[in-house]
Amino acid sequence: MTNKPLQILLTGIGINLTIGILYVWGVFTVPLAEALNVDVADVVSPYKISVFTFATCLLIAGILQDKIGPRKVAMLGVSLVGFGLIASGYTTTLAELEFTFGGIVGAGMGFAYACISPSAMKWWPKDKKGLVSGLTAGGFALASVYLAPLSTSLIDSYGIYDTFKILGAGLLAIAIPCASLLVDPPTDYIAAPLEVKAVSSNNINLNWQQMLKTPQFYQLWIMFMVSSAAGIMLIGSVGSISKSIGLTSDKIAFGVVLLAIFNTGGRVVGGLISDRIGRVNTLALIYVLQAGNMAFFTIITTQIPLMVGIAVGAMSYGALFSVFPPMTADNYGLKNYGTNFGILYSAWGVSGFFGSFLATVAGSTNNTYFAFSALLVTVTVIAFFTKPVDKAAILAEEVNQLKVVKA
Repeated sequence: MTNKPLQILLTGIGINLTIGILYVWGVFTVPLAEALNVDVADVVSPYKISVFTFATCLLIAGILQDKIGPRKVAMLGVSLVGFGLIASGYTTTLAELEFTFGGIVGAGMGFAYACISPSAMKWWPKDKKGLVSGLTAGGFALASVYLAPLSTSLIDSYGIYDTFKILGAGLLAIAIPCASLLVDPPTDYIAAPLEVKAVSSNNINLNWQQMLKTPQFYQLWIMFMVSSAAGIMLIGSVGSISKSIGLTSDKIAFGVVLLAIFNTGGRVVGGLISDRIGRVNTLALIYVLQAGNMAFFTIITTQIPLMVGIAVGAMSYGALFSVFPPMTADNYGLKNYGTNFGILYSAWGVSGFFGSFLATVAGSTNNTYFAFSALLVTVTVIAFFTKPVDKAAILAEEVNQLKVVKA
């Protein structure tokens, strides 16, 4: 393939399609509970540990790929996911599964995922970065569309442990060759050579220390945390709501597939829209949809409204992951993007704990929905007050401070 930007984009999507195992954890819970002789509720612990490890290692991987490039880090990541799944196939206790799936697989996903978006965005011009980010993130969410039925079929035929081994071996065979193709562009590469490339603030890169000095970072962190928490809470409650209104298992399964499709679609559409109307305007649109949908969930009693709520909620949540990455690149540059976005991504890691805390304080499910709706209106206002980072002014201020110190 001679079109290098397209090759890198397709490579990134392909890798994410193989490592999106988190989205099908529900398929594993009952078979694992039976195999380990534990309660189904206890089997959530490897998943939770994996989510935490994912978010933590994404920051570590971001720092590494900024220093040594994406190829080695991505290959390490997919290797950890593959061997972690294979190791999960030999576990006999919940603690062992927490280590193999929660620790090794979670770390692998963080290492691999951290490399894909920055590498792909560096090959494309600024007006395509949102779409590119959305497409790569969409691959991670879309994985459940094929992994859920595949895993179910394998479990029925071979059992849960052999399923882990088969999935791990298949991932290694597919993802390692893909990861070996992931590279950054040459230092003199220009994504849009027909454009006039004047020296401007867009060509300036800020490191993480400089990023933390800007108020925009904290605005972005709060917005990302609140909106992620709302999305996670809503998606996590789909199963209980479905059962409470009397849906059959087939209808619940349809809702899960719908969630995966709109989660994926939201990432692509969100990135495309943000390239057209701007990142801030897109975030404001997402928050308004999320706020209205949260209130809407308090009155759902039948299947059709629930499916509408799932579609809107999943699409809004998915769109976050196509807007915040290019917004980070726009504000702080691509050179240190891995580290910078890894720090911002900590907001997602905290969001689950925040959602649980808010639910405890609110006291009821409906009160939690209304509380999130109010918070989302608040972050909509914050979004409109979030101005682009003036990178040139920040560097100039640092230069002046050095002159004062030397004087």
